[in-house]
Amino acid sequence: MNPGTPASAPVLAAGAVCWRIVAGEVQILLVYRTQHRDTSLPKGKVDPGETLPETAVREIAEETGLVVGLGAPLGVVEYRMPNGRDKVVYYWAAEVSELAIANSTFVANDEIESLHWMPLADARAQLSYSHDVDIVERFAELHQQGRARTFAIIALRHGKAVPPQSWDGPDATRPLLQRGVDQALSVAPGIAAYRPAKLISSTAERCLRTIAPTARVTGLEVREKPQISQDAYQDGAAALSKLVAKRLRKETTTVFCSHGPVLPQIIEAVVRATGTPDSGQLRRAAMLGTGEYAVLHIPVDHPETGIVAVEIHSPTA
Repeated sequence: MNPGTPASAPVLAAGAVCWRIVAGEVQILLVYRTQHRDTSLPKGKVDPGETLPETAVREIAEETGLVVGLGAPLGVVEYRMPNGRDKVVYYWAAEVSELAIANSTFVANDEIESLHWMPLADARAQLSYSHDVDIVERFAELHQQGRARTFAIIALRHGKAVPPQSWDGPDATRPLLQRGVDQALSVAPGIAAYRPAKLISSTAERCLRTIAPTARVTGLEVREKPQISQDAYQDGAAALSKLVAKRLRKETTTVFCSHGPVLPQIIEAVVRATGTPDSGQLRRAAMLGTGEYAVLHIPVDHPETGIVAVEIHSPTA
């Protein structure tokens, strides 16, 4: 590197601890890499324009043939590659269904020679790198606590819209600017990485247009709910809290696309129902910028034990 030349940006990558339960015992999936001759967790580099959750599910599909949905984040590892560049890898938990295993398209190739499901203790011994073991330990702790299996409430703020002072129609009809359209397209694959089961939107045009790309990617219908509209927000939070409570009882991942003033009420409804202490990350989740989304991971069967993790993701557009 020449004097005065800025250091290369780190290489970003994403992956997951893919896991399943067999005869009451948890197993995780390791990959044996053909060229590197090592055993590691499945992961890969971010492609241009991708968000990290999108990368994680794409790389798992490419390396293992498995279609997965992301669960709770497990942390980040950083290390120096042989070429001298720094690498930063983000990991999630990802429970793998028997159907996904049955439908796996994996065949040995010049990148991944073989896949190995094994118990946690064996996996710790087989992994080639200590930073992978650290991630497995974080997963093992969640599993021991009974909080590894999660669903998510995803709060999505609509994309950048035409300013109110520039629009002479009803506020609910304000459309997205082109930047807002680009934001909506950018975040859709990342939201889809969590495999939502329900898409709920404010009745406002800017919210419906923001969630539309996610609906196309997931194949889900968008349910319009006036309870999370900006007009309803001014009338109080009772109806909104009831709607959120219903989705929590269902314990399935749900996306709520709404407005800046309404999002704090959605977050607060989840926090209150799960008994989660306040935190800086939760406060940040309630203050999303246009096109951003927050993912609140909640333990299945034990939502009263509190939110497991909070993520915030921004559009690349």
